[in-house]
Amino acid sequence: MKILYAIQGTGNGHISRAKEIVPLLQQYGELDILVSGTQADITLQQEVKYKFHGFSFVFGKKGGVDHWKSYKVMNLRRFWKDMRSIPLNNYDLIINDFEPLTAWACKLQGKRSISLSHQAAFISDKTPRPLKKGLYAEWILKYYAPTTDHIGFHFQAYDDFIYTPVIRSEIRALNPKNFGHYTVYLPAIDDKILVKYLHLFPKVRWHVFSKHQKTPYQYGNVWVKPITNDEYNKSLENCEGLLTGGGFEGPAEALYLGKKVLLVPMKYQFEQECNAEAARLMGVPVVHDINKKFVSYLDTWIKEDFKINVDFPDQTAAIIEKVVNTYKQ
Repeated sequence: MKILYAIQGTGNGHISRAKEIVPLLQQYGELDILVSGTQADITLQQEVKYKFHGFSFVFGKKGGVDHWKSYKVMNLRRFWKDMRSIPLNNYDLIINDFEPLTAWACKLQGKRSISLSHQAAFISDKTPRPLKKGLYAEWILKYYAPTTDHIGFHFQAYDDFIYTPVIRSEIRALNPKNFGHYTVYLPAIDDKILVKYLHLFPKVRWHVFSKHQKTPYQYGNVWVKPITNDEYNKSLENCEGLLTGGGFEGPAEALYLGKKVLLVPMKYQFEQECNAEAARLMGVPVVHDINKKFVSYLDTWIKEDFKINVDFPDQTAAIIEKVVNTYKQ
């Protein structure tokens, strides 16, 4: 059996999930990996056969997407050329994690493909949304990487095709303790902005992992480091809590480890707003702006116990078995 696994390379969540899924897919046949996008900080150990530019948004430094830089890196002619170059007929099973090139190639050629992604959960109206609807954003979620079949992941199983998060084996293997520090991962906010607020809590130690900093430095009680998988995992394993964006895998891993979480979803990013609403309904505090009011929210979060009990069983092998047996062409 020949399998194509197409992965979105914007952000770290897709690659993190793929690290668990790739070895399982390899048990069922010959696997080729395709990655498009340019904003991931972690990589796969396995060979990536197809690497494309794709469509990526670029993280800004003030809490949202840098729309100008995102626009500059888009190339529709290149997208069309790359899409037509994928040899879909070579594969018996095509799996997609929100990767647009393969998704649209399959759609235009009438090929069956299956979503295996967090974004697939938004096919269901039962998945939480914020009160303010985003019709255009819903359209993007639906048509950015369209597939014929769907399996989604979210904080809870809101529908019959949605499962709880894929937690990396390296996270499941950790022995979480509380050394008192706080881990920070807010890729759309400049570390210098964060330091300005975090140093107002001199008794608290902060480990800030920055997408914008290549050289580590310390400012009082704030340590700023470039993102590396091992250092981040170690910090998360032993922290009191995680201050992070409105992504999915990062908060899910922290909740699994029994850490308290404070979410700051990216501005004008509907998917993160949806994630934040789902987390809020579970009891996770959410802050929407880094400003003077943020200090009081942060103070409350530090002083109070916001830990939430979650049940994220290891279902990944069973899900992959279902995918292979049900959706192979």
